[in-house]
Amino acid sequence: MPHIQLPEGFPGISGPLEAYPETALHLRELADALLRGPSSLTPAEREVIATAVSAGNECRFCTRSHAAVARHHLGEGAGLVDAILAGDSLFPVSPKLTALLAIADKVRLDGRLVLPEDIARVRASGADDRAIHDTVLIAAAFSMYNRYVEGLATEAPDDGALYDQMGTRLAEYGYRR
Repeated sequence: MPHIQLPEGFPGISGPLEAYPETALHLRELADALLRGPSSLTPAEREVIATAVSAGNECRFCTRSHAAVARHHLGEGAGLVDAILAGDSLFPVSPKLTALLAIADKVRLDGRLVLPEDIARVRASGADDRAIHDTVLIAAAFSMYNRYVEGLATEAPDDGALYDQMGTRLAEYGYRR
C-alpha cells in the first residue's frame, strides 16, 4: 500500500506522476530526453542501462517496465535483457555496453566510484563523450526515479502482460504524456 494517497489504477511511477502533474511534466521530459533524445547510444542500449540500474536498486516496477521497453527495441535480440538481469556472463554483450554498464553500476552506488581507468576502458571499447555522459546521467536519474517509486511504496503489479503492454507503448510513443 502506498505511503501517500495515489490515484487507483496507476502502478509504479505512474501514480505519483498522475497525482502531481507539476513535477510529472519535468520527470517525463527528462526520461524522454535521456532514453529517446539525441545520443550516440541506441534507445535499446539506454533502456538496458536504465533496466540494469533499476535492477541494482531493486526497484521491481522500474526494472520490469524498462526491461519490457528494452525487449521491444531489441526485437529478436531481447534475450540480452534477461541475460544481463540474470548476470549471465556467457551471453555475448558488446565490450562497449559491458563497460558502460560497469560505469552505470558505480554511479548507482556513488558517482565518485567512477575512476579514470573506468573511463579509459569505456573509451577503448568505442564509447564517445556523449555515451559516457548519457550513461552517467541515466544511472543518476534512474537512481532518483527508483527511490521515488520505492520511497512512496507504489504498487508493482505481477502481471507480465501489463509490463509488455507498457513497454510497447513507451518504446513507440515515449515518456511524454
